[in-house]
Amino acid sequence: MQKINFTNPRVRIAPSPTGMVHLGTLRTILYNYLFAKHYGGKFIIRVEDTDQSRFVPGAIEDLLAVINWADMKADEGPELTSDNKIKQTGEYGPYIQSERLEIYQQQIQHLLDKNKAYHCFCSKERLDDLREDQVKNKKAPKYDGFCRNLSKDEVNALLAKGEPHVIRFKMPENKDVVVKDLIRGEIVVNTKDLDDYVLMKSDGFPTYHFASVIDDHFMKITQILRGDEWIASTPKHVLLYEAFGWNAPQFAHLPPILNKNKKKMSKRDGDTSVSDFVNKGYLKDALLNFIALLGWNAGTDQEVYTLNELEKQFSLDNVHKAGAVFDTDKLDWINGQYIRKLSLDEFYEKCLPFMSELITPGKINVKINQTGESVKPGFIKKILSLEQERIKKLSDIACHTKYFFVPELEYDAKQLIWEKSDQEKTLQNLQNLATLFSKISKHEFTKENLEKIVFEFIENNSLDNGSMLWPMRFALSGREKSPGPFEIAEALGKDKTVERIKKAIEASRSKAGQGEES
Repeated sequence: MQKINFTNPRVRIAPSPTGMVHLGTLRTILYNYLFAKHYGGKFIIRVEDTDQSRFVPGAIEDLLAVINWADMKADEGPELTSDNKIKQTGEYGPYIQSERLEIYQQQIQHLLDKNKAYHCFCSKERLDDLREDQVKNKKAPKYDGFCRNLSKDEVNALLAKGEPHVIRFKMPENKDVVVKDLIRGEIVVNTKDLDDYVLMKSDGFPTYHFASVIDDHFMKITQILRGDEWIASTPKHVLLYEAFGWNAPQFAHLPPILNKNKKKMSKRDGDTSVSDFVNKGYLKDALLNFIALLGWNAGTDQEVYTLNELEKQFSLDNVHKAGAVFDTDKLDWINGQYIRKLSLDEFYEKCLPFMSELITPGKINVKINQTGESVKPGFIKKILSLEQERIKKLSDIACHTKYFFVPELEYDAKQLIWEKSDQEKTLQNLQNLATLFSKISKHEFTKENLEKIVFEFIENNSLDNGSMLWPMRFALSGREKSPGPFEIAEALGKDKTVERIKKAIEASRSKAGQGEES
């Protein structure tokens, strides 16, 4: 596709407040934001709440909170104040559709006056019967135009009686509608495949189709970037622009996000809301980086981007037509890259909410919940530093570090035995370790010094590394997979290290005694 330059674009995101913000919505928000920033345009938020039956209290606040969290501040639209109130800024407001009903009433009257729309008094029962008959006869379900040619007197009489009604668009007959999609190219639909769709509902609220076209026109939107589920609706919108005599904005329909089975991702696939991923310990920058790549790339091998880098490189030229598979392994990898970039202090602060079962931070010290011990934050940071290179998401941290914060480890003594060793050698090596560590001062109890002393002992006594280091690591962690034994020992400190080695010796002796008795 030929590269297009856009001048002063105005783009919008216009979600409906029908639930919490999901990843698909977040990607649409991100692409609109990046498009606006890349071309020096305006990024606008509009809340489309005309379907009052599906309105979820708190959904608008969640949307605005997610946008704040993502650092994608809008140029116009509603925003959250510091006391969690909603205020609106911009010259084309209000930006909440339920506050724009007078505008829609004015514009629908224009269409009625131009004979581009008409009142429809068909009952729900008639429409249900019509649809049932069409399905039975294998016809595409659509309105049959029953009320399309009612006379003005007939309409006025029914209105005077207070008959419930909707207002429908008068679809032109046998006309090709051409949509020039910025991603997918030219899309052509004939109006014989479209019906006289509803513009205004019986409750006086506009449909999505009507309100979005009215608002996009009056808010001077130049490009519409939205999900591909709206492709089928776009010809209807183009015709509505024509009916008003307005120029339509440009359209770009984004590829779907697919699950591992290459089906469109939905709530049935599990966690899909932004808050779900935040609560799992995915970092903001990692999540934005990941969803940016769900349907776009810059044509290079780069996979880790800052938001600023995305703003500079994003364009519709590199947005794919095909769906993008949501790869959790890729998300974990990207998140791990961002975790490693954090300073230790940043990592500590971000880990604290995920360690509440283990520790309780105070004003000065940190309390270890199970033992009641009070320690300095530096002790916790030293432990966390062992896992910063290993974990993929912050919610893993409690599981990975739990063994540091329990009064006593639980494991089977036979797990202390290296695969190429035996129980007798294991017990002897644990005793050797206890003797060596007892002689080292607390000041000298460092990873480097411990390595030097233990490896010298191994070499001088013709021992193999595994039979010495495996029981040491397992005695200190109780885990088959953990950081190295010297890193763990330094983090625990001399007293806790010696105590755990002695507990392992007791367990080994007990196991040996059981073996002799049997």
